[in-house]
Amino acid sequence: MAIKQELEKREKRTCLHDKHLSLGAFMSPFGGFEMPIQYAGIAPEHYAVREKVGLFDVSHMGEVIVRGTDAERYVNHIFTNDVTAMPVGKILYGMMCYENGGTVDDLLVYKLGENDFFLVINAANIDKDWAWMQQHAEGFDISLLNASDDYGQLAVQGPESEHIMETVLGLPCKELTFYTVKMIGDIIVSRTGYTGEDGFEIYAAPDYIRACWDKMIAAGVQPCGLGCRDTLRFEVGLPLYGDELSEDITPVMAGLTMFVKLDKPEFIGKEALAKQKAEGPAKKLVGIELFDKAIPRHGYPVLNMQGEPIGEVTTGYHTLSTDKSVCMALIDAAYSKLDTEVQIQIRKKVFPGKVIKKQFYNKNYKK
Repeated sequence: MAIKQELEKREKRTCLHDKHLSLGAFMSPFGGFEMPIQYAGIAPEHYAVREKVGLFDVSHMGEVIVRGTDAERYVNHIFTNDVTAMPVGKILYGMMCYENGGTVDDLLVYKLGENDFFLVINAANIDKDWAWMQQHAEGFDISLLNASDDYGQLAVQGPESEHIMETVLGLPCKELTFYTVKMIGDIIVSRTGYTGEDGFEIYAAPDYIRACWDKMIAAGVQPCGLGCRDTLRFEVGLPLYGDELSEDITPVMAGLTMFVKLDKPEFIGKEALAKQKAEGPAKKLVGIELFDKAIPRHGYPVLNMQGEPIGEVTTGYHTLSTDKSVCMALIDAAYSKLDTEVQIQIRKKVFPGKVIKKQFYNKNYKK
């Protein structure tokens, strides 16, 4: 018990921690932080985002600022996507990879100025990513700043998000298109989303984030926890680091080669990823639909029809938006063709299913 209590003491808290407690949120450790998992419940929060609007505290995410005459060259060196033709105000998604092609992290790169990049990284990877970035900064004329503790972050997600941003917060954002960003004073406002719905992110000092939170809660916006954030991103086939990407799961295995620009002169991991793409990965990330209502969970074995293990589930749910038992799974490439019949072992029973596309629900972004 003493060990557990000591571990719990080590969890970090976001600038909105007291707000979550006052709303009766169920809190749990995630990525080294004590975070809200749900308020009203995963299902009502999920539907709020799909149908109206939901508000997420994502202040646990990390932020790194890269500036200097070699900022573009440095980011291109550590990032799988290509920032060389990237205009100011654009955002790109991609990965940082090890030399062997394994994934250090997936991240967003914001271009705020000609020599000014803002990198958004996963909470659980902040220390690892920061060490990696510093390790590979030698020879580049840049300044690196780990600004993770300086920013709070809110995600406003759902079809009514633009209306809330404009009328409740007074943040003009209509001109922002998908994967673009702008500065409003010291506030960074972007339009990306991790839910499959139209949505915005606000990065700012903690006091401003707290004020925005209060305004939106007072206006009746549904606060949402990380529980529905996972069900929402899963339904539209978006990866979560630690599940669909990891040190052992490359972007090629995960089907994310569109974010790996092998025509760039160089980046860390390029040779390994080019070789894997050319030869074909031994394992691939696929979608699987079960013919039963059973729910596949992370780590459950995937079997072929002869009962032999061929992989395992990375994320699985009985989806709220489509009422189907589906999962993403990393399996032997030989079984990755659409409609291939497979089985999933759930405890002591085996349930049949088939390989389908990883996107289980259509995205509704504003392009």
